[in-house]
Amino acid sequence: MTQPLAAVRTAVRAALAELDPGSTVLVACSGGADSTALLAAAVAEAREGALVVVAVTVDHGLQEGSATRAEEVVALARTLGAQVAEAIPVQVGVGQGPEAAARRARYDALDEAADRHRAAVVLLGHTRDDQAETVLLGLARGSGSRSLAGMRPRHGRYVRPLLGLSRAQTEAACVALGVQPWHDPHNADPAYTRARVRQRVLPLLEAELGPGVAAALARTADQFRADNDLLDELAEEAYHQVEDDAGLDTEALEKLPGALRSRVLRRAALKAGAIPADLTHGHLSHLDALVTDWHGQRWIDLPGPVRAARREGRIVMWQADAHGSG
Repeated sequence: MTQPLAAVRTAVRAALAELDPGSTVLVACSGGADSTALLAAAVAEAREGALVVVAVTVDHGLQEGSATRAEEVVALARTLGAQVAEAIPVQVGVGQGPEAAARRARYDALDEAADRHRAAVVLLGHTRDDQAETVLLGLARGSGSRSLAGMRPRHGRYVRPLLGLSRAQTEAACVALGVQPWHDPHNADPAYTRARVRQRVLPLLEAELGPGVAAALARTADQFRADNDLLDELAEEAYHQVEDDAGLDTEALEKLPGALRSRVLRRAALKAGAIPADLTHGHLSHLDALVTDWHGQRWIDLPGPVRAARREGRIVMWQADAHGSG
């Protein structure tokens, strides 16, 4: 067994270690090197743990021949040893960026499949390189420490075993397996922001600053994540202290440190139906002004659509219709 293949197997083994025999593991597989190496490792480790592997590929329908390609991924998954393999076609919505819309459709499909198969975990093939891209995008957008914390290794039933490995390692693992992975043309399409970061920005940083930039960005995510997890726990406690049936108590909110107050307001906005990916620092600043710089503002609009206002010493939020009323 080659070193890259062994590294992938080791990472997946750790991710599955606590599952009971007979548990179902759902693997999201696009047919690319990362998810193909992940699936092969999951199948191998599942044999040791008496687990059931379900491979799911999501057909976004954004490319000509995507349905045929999805069936090819299903065939590959069966060849690699998945007990169940299926393709799920989805309708990518409009009204938000194409990457965000595709991501939302993909996760909705994976949630449905995981429920249907009663999967204990859903494995995703994101690597250290994906993490570096995520951190760099968050930095460029000024999205704050939450975005700089990157993707979580584990979030609910979703697990990313390969965040400590590079894309080069998964590609080498596929070579060792004798498998030819699919190269999604969207990953090289400059119309997509992440593709530009992958193809142009990170290579430039590596060339100008020296090798190891991707690994350093991933380490930055780990450090930010530890800080954010603590702040989120404190914010959760604070939220329950300032919330009542009438809304959020502005007097209690104003006494909170700014870092906690912004998280409390964000939690309230999400609970009211705001879209997480579209909720910006600007929105939260306007929300905070309802607490700390109150001068009779009527309301503010949040993505969702959601409206927030200050009424009788409380911050209240509600769903607005598509025309802004409600």
